[in-house]
Amino acid sequence: MDVYEAVTSRRAVRGFTDRPVPRQTLERVLSAAAWSPSGSNIQPWRAYVLTGTPLAEVKKRAGERLAAGDAWDEPEYEQYPTALKSPYRERRSAFGQQRYGALGIAREDLEARQRAASANWDCFGAPAALFCYIDRDMGSPQWADTGMFLQSVMVLLRAEGLHSCPQMAWAKFHRSVAEVVSPPKELMLFCGMSIGFEDVTAEQPRTDRAPLEETVTFVDGP
Repeated sequence: MDVYEAVTSRRAVRGFTDRPVPRQTLERVLSAAAWSPSGSNIQPWRAYVLTGTPLAEVKKRAGERLAAGDAWDEPEYEQYPTALKSPYRERRSAFGQQRYGALGIAREDLEARQRAASANWDCFGAPAALFCYIDRDMGSPQWADTGMFLQSVMVLLRAEGLHSCPQMAWAKFHRSVAEVVSPPKELMLFCGMSIGFEDVTAEQPRTDRAPLEETVTFVDGP
């Protein structure tokens, strides 16, 4: 698989088989992703990779909290601006319509939407998950560096025939994750990432992308 195919075939997969992901594959991917760029090479990301019993425990704790109706954890960062302006607001709305529409869930059916969203905390059945932390003292440039690392991981997973789903949803249950991985207090959970082999029998709609002219301006010279 060449790099173009790896990038364009990457998508947020929300249905995985229980086929195990080999440890050596994950090590190979993360060793290569370590070469992602970061300002002054400070490499601000810290990843915890869970499989087997530890991952099952995280899923169990999150599932129990969902079943009990527990409130989400106090947010440690703002996932979206409070007033999301155009065109970002429309893109987010279109995503919701496409995602839930493909599942046959009406916009006004909030209960069904919540059930679909709850699959996040089972990692959509994935047998492996990465939890990405960043130091609380870091600024916006280091968050961008962390995003580049995560993109490298996801593209490299595609090169290995694997799929993934990055999930800020896990930040809502950051205490449950911390109870299992015991991160240093100075680290903040940015997101989780489900990793595994795609369940090709599951409905997997792919969201659209804005046309190039909406996001890129060429300023040509002679």
